[in-house]
Amino acid sequence: MEAERLQRLLEQVRDGALSVEEALSALRVLPFEDLGFARPDHHRALRNGFPEVVFCPGKTPEQVVAILERLRAHARKVLASRASPDIAREVLAAFPEATYHARARILVVPGTLADLPADPARVMGRVLVVAAGTSDLPVAEEAAVTASEMGSPVERLYDVGVAGLHRLLASIEKLFAANVLIVVAGMEGALPSVVGGMVARPVIAVPTSVGYGAHFHGLAPLLTMLNSCACGVAVVNIDNGFGAGYLAHLINTGPREERTAPGG
Repeated sequence: MEAERLQRLLEQVRDGALSVEEALSALRVLPFEDLGFARPDHHRALRNGFPEVVFCPGKTPEQVVAILERLRAHARKVLASRASPDIAREVLAAFPEATYHARARILVVPGTLADLPADPARVMGRVLVVAAGTSDLPVAEEAAVTASEMGSPVERLYDVGVAGLHRLLASIEKLFAANVLIVVAGMEGALPSVVGGMVARPVIAVPTSVGYGAHFHGLAPLLTMLNSCACGVAVVNIDNGFGAGYLAHLINTGPREERTAPGG
């Protein structure tokens, strides 16, 4: 449940439009709901500012649809990550209004609260997603779509790896204008260090599993990025574009309000 819906519910009780019993019935599924095979977390948006995201691998299409159905009942939108074409077909059949970003492998399903006025976070600037090569684009797009759907303005700068550094330098103004940068690279993974040495903004490095044998499915660029000599570079796990996009949005926004921990 999002904060705006909870506030609306309490206001209806205060104004007499809703009885206490009706409000209790609406709150019955909080903080989670047991579906037998999954327990959708309806408090995630209240705690973290965005609803729970469904990770599709390992789930049947029917399970993904069922989880999305319950989550969307309490949210403006719900994301499902790493969705295969088979899962996407089932979800689009169940929710025709949904959108499938095929390259990013992300499904976006509008929720029942889509028409409620938002409590927008204070967006500080733009997120720039930088990709070393075309082979890195699935991970880069996962990051870009995630940050964009969460509410951050996103720009893209693709195929600017260190094998042709002049391509990166030709767009240096974009690097300087961004508030947060996500830098995606496979092979040797040197691009985040180069970018981190040029900008005074947070750089989120994403190693990809793109490369030859000694690349070890992304381990080589991961170690390169962890050992970066550039300041301000943080690293997420191999191919974790979703995690990078989520973190970039959090960095790019100010606090919605002061929150007190339970019992605080």
